[in-house]
Amino acid sequence: MSISFDKILVIGIIAVFLLGPQRLPMYAQKLAQFVKMLRGLADTAKTRMRDEMGPDFDDIEWQKLDPRQYDPRRIIRDALLADSGGETPQPITPPAVRATAPVETLEAGEAAPYDGEAT
Repeated sequence: MSISFDKILVIGIIAVFLLGPQRLPMYAQKLAQFVKMLRGLADTAKTRMRDEMGPDFDDIEWQKLDPRQYDPRRIIRDALLADSGGETPQPITPPAVRATAPVETLEAGEAAPYDGEAT
């Protein structure tokens, strides 16, 4: 999610109307202090992590650890294709369904069986 300049401008105009011109500078200052505090916390956490991990911290490829890149559908598809040697995987039928489902064929024009008590 990215915030464009247009969105920031609309938020600013709404803030002017809601807060009024007298209170707006005070809230802008508080927002700036909050952003500085968050930036300081992030820098402190990064420094502490670098100190605890030592030189290994710089060798880590952080992009590979980004959870947004993982798509379960892609992971499963890749795993199935790797197991089948690149062939298109066949649908898997559970053993219980294969063992208990009788195969009935209908003659041309014959209606499918219907159980009125089941519904």
